[in-house]
Amino acid sequence: MPNSYKLDKVLFIGASTGGPSQIQSIIKALPKLERTAIIIAQHMAPDFVVSFAKRLNEHSNNSVQIVQDSLKIEAGAIYISQGFSTIHSTDMGLEFHLTCSNGYKYNPDINTLFSSFVPFVKSYKTLVVILTGIGDDGVSGGKELSLMGARAITQSQESAIVDGMPLRARALIESIEVYDTNGIKNKIMEFCN
Repeated sequence: MPNSYKLDKVLFIGASTGGPSQIQSIIKALPKLERTAIIIAQHMAPDFVVSFAKRLNEHSNNSVQIVQDSLKIEAGAIYISQGFSTIHSTDMGLEFHLTCSNGYKYNPDINTLFSSFVPFVKSYKTLVVILTGIGDDGVSGGKELSLMGARAITQSQESAIVDGMPLRARALIESIEVYDTNGIKNKIMEFCN
C-alpha cells in the first residue's frame, strides 16, 4: 500500500525491447519507498501489462499498480503506465489521465507521459531514466524534463540490450549521465533514499 508520506520525488523509467528484466532487477533491489513515486513506461502489448505488473509486485517491497484514469499518484507506490497516460494536477495532488492507445505508435507512449510532467518538475525532485530499446521514444520527453531541471540517466552502449533509445538519449540530452545497469540501479537507490 502507498504510505502517508508527502510525495517529494518522482522517478520515471522508460524502456522498450529488453526492458522488463532490467526493470524487474531495479524494482527488486529497492527498499520500502517513503517520499518517492516510480512511474514505469515499458513498451508492451496491452494484454501483457497485467502479468508484468503482477510479476513486479511479487518481487517488490512496494505496491505496484497499473495506471487507471483519475488514479492519484502517491509516495511509496510504483505505477505501470499503459495506453496514452498523462499526469495532471488536481486539488488533491497529481493524478493520471488515461485514454486508450488506439492511434498511437506505442503502448504506452513514453514521450507523452514524460512531457506531461514538465509543468511539475520545479515542484518535485525528478529523475528520468531511459533504458534499453529500439527507436527513440522517451528521448524528446526526457530532454524536455532535463531542460526544466530534472536529472536524466541512460545506459552505456555495452549494458543496453538494444542501444536505440539510450544512443539517441546520449546524443540529444545534453546533461545526461551514462552508467551500466548496476550503476543505474545504484543511482536510482540513492535517489529514492
